[in-house]
Amino acid sequence: MAEGTQILRRNRPGSKAKDFCRWPDQPFEEMDNTLAVQQLIQQTIRRDPSNLEAILKMPEAQEEGVWKYEHLRQFCMELNGLTVRLQSECKPNTCTQMTATEQWIFLCAAHKTPKECPAIDYTRHTLDGAACLLNSNKYFPSRVSIRDSSVGKLGSVCRRVYRIFSHAYFHHRAIFDAFEKETHLCKRFTYFVTKYSIISKEILILPKLDDEVPINQPVGESEA
Repeated sequence: MAEGTQILRRNRPGSKAKDFCRWPDQPFEEMDNTLAVQQLIQQTIRRDPSNLEAILKMPEAQEEGVWKYEHLRQFCMELNGLTVRLQSECKPNTCTQMTATEQWIFLCAAHKTPKECPAIDYTRHTLDGAACLLNSNKYFPSRVSIRDSSVGKLGSVCRRVYRIFSHAYFHHRAIFDAFEKETHLCKRFTYFVTKYSIISKEILILPKLDDEVPINQPVGESEA
């Protein structure tokens, strides 16, 4: 490439999947745009999605609220890939409720009053709701600075997103394992919510993914 030639960090129309994002890495301090944090997160994930420490290492002087927000956006975008795979066997007539273990039933917050939903509908509703919130100009008008009151809304989204992982793990294990092997998404998400104390440890019902002994939980229903 000739000296001074600008690198276009964009997938051109007609690019094959194997050629996506095949541009050189860029130092964070040279990412001079409002999407720099998203760009850094995605660049680090592409380098090694299993390197949790590197992916969650926040740059110096970075606003923590924006860092959390951009990570949650990325989790939700990637979780769409798991949702597509789940559709092959997670049907409304087979998974009639959003459950994790047989002991918990989760209520869907997409309705006027939270109520039970088939698991795949709960998953779609949760990701749709997350997209609406995270793209809301009312709560998140900027990708550079975020109010503390808006950052506080991320916790409820994280709790609902975690239930998608939980359902997939306990009821569609083969799909979960294949997706996790490629993306390490659940490990990354669990590390994220634990690192920043976004979800209490009592809610984290999945075992460590290299530990096959689930955590016992009391029987009950959980509201949205």
